[in-house]
Amino acid sequence: MQIVPIALPQLGNRCHLLHDGSSALVVDPPRDHLVVEEAAARAGVEIAAVADTHVHNDYVSGAPLLARRHGADYLVSADERVAVPHEGIRGGDVVEVGSLRVDVLTAPGHTEHHQAFLVQDRAGAGALLSGGSLLHGTVGRTDLVAPDRTAGLARAQWATARRLAELPSGTLLLPTHGFGSFCAGGVAGADDSGTLAQERLANPALTLGLEEFVSRLLAGYGPVPTYYAHMARLNRAGAGASPGRAATPVTAEGVTDAVLAGHWVIDVRQRRDFAGGHLAGSVNVELGDQFATYVGWLVPWQDDIVLLADDPHHLDDAVRDLAAIGIEGVSTHVLDGSTLLPARHRRAGWEDLCDLERRPVLLDVRRHDEYDAGHVLDAHHVPLHELADRLGELPAGEIWVYCRSGFRAGIAASLLQRAGRSVVHVDDDLGRVADLQLPVQGSVAA
Repeated sequence: MQIVPIALPQLGNRCHLLHDGSSALVVDPPRDHLVVEEAAARAGVEIAAVADTHVHNDYVSGAPLLARRHGADYLVSADERVAVPHEGIRGGDVVEVGSLRVDVLTAPGHTEHHQAFLVQDRAGAGALLSGGSLLHGTVGRTDLVAPDRTAGLARAQWATARRLAELPSGTLLLPTHGFGSFCAGGVAGADDSGTLAQERLANPALTLGLEEFVSRLLAGYGPVPTYYAHMARLNRAGAGASPGRAATPVTAEGVTDAVLAGHWVIDVRQRRDFAGGHLAGSVNVELGDQFATYVGWLVPWQDDIVLLADDPHHLDDAVRDLAAIGIEGVSTHVLDGSTLLPARHRRAGWEDLCDLERRPVLLDVRRHDEYDAGHVLDAHHVPLHELADRLGELPAGEIWVYCRSGFRAGIAASLLQRAGRSVVHVDDDLGRVADLQLPVQGSVAA
């Protein structure tokens, strides 16, 4: 058995392709079918089966499209209502993929009908495709289905983890979540793979009693990106059966009209370039691994979006990343050398704050847990995902906005400027405040 992990940093997840040298099983694929097909082509194998461990809450599954393109079975829990052709499977079922044996395991917790897959070859080597159940060093969160199900699913998650841990010690653990996705119920380990024997030593689901585990798990849940509320519905409707609607190019005049109409005009350039010149009223979410997450979190669902970039390839990437979370049909515009970009804001480092005679208004836009762990003394706090609704709480005057590394602060600076505030973007590593001996409360290690 050969295992090909497919990193999906834009989603904070992993997809896995497992094969015997000829036939392959794909588990939890993204909507972008090309990344999976390229991996299969490099391995020289045919995709024979495609499976979802659960109906996902953080992205649109590409399983229906991938299965159709390759004439493969789409495997998903028989208890889920999925409006696309599929093969319903239940715990106890066995699926053959070439010479690989796939045992279907019931694994509720992350979702009610979650399943895991134990894949073995004829030599007995095994890999557990655990989806959002047992992760490296943690488990998947259980509060994404319904508020009144959270505690019950947490108990089910504990029981599931215990059952999965009874598999042979050398079984490889291959989860989908735990690499940056907000679906993880805690801080996951840094390793991409490990064995069940290693999990038994450190995973809280396997070292804590039931009630202590549930209490700690529920207490550790952070905010949920708003677009998550729409993902399960889209997946049950089979949205991933198509690659998504194409973007619509718009003219410079169309961009101006969008700004005047109050639509979301999002500049995907790097934050330093945006600060040096941009269209007034535009918002900066620089293209990178967290681009889609924060666009989906900040922009109300189905609001009109216009994307701006100075490279058409960057627009293609942005459109693809948004389609991965169900945002389709956006408009795009390429900024060329003739485009006037009159708006600017200042970028600064922490040493610039030291040079000021009078402390400005400081705004920390990290999450609540990050701020509570430590922050610059006297900094105001509004998490980025709450900023648009809480602008009126901020004091008058110029605002210096910071986060951990500068990415979220860049978004916040553009939101503040869009609202008419004078802003300075502290585009610096928060860990440097200790080196500069700036007063802090708690620990602000980067």
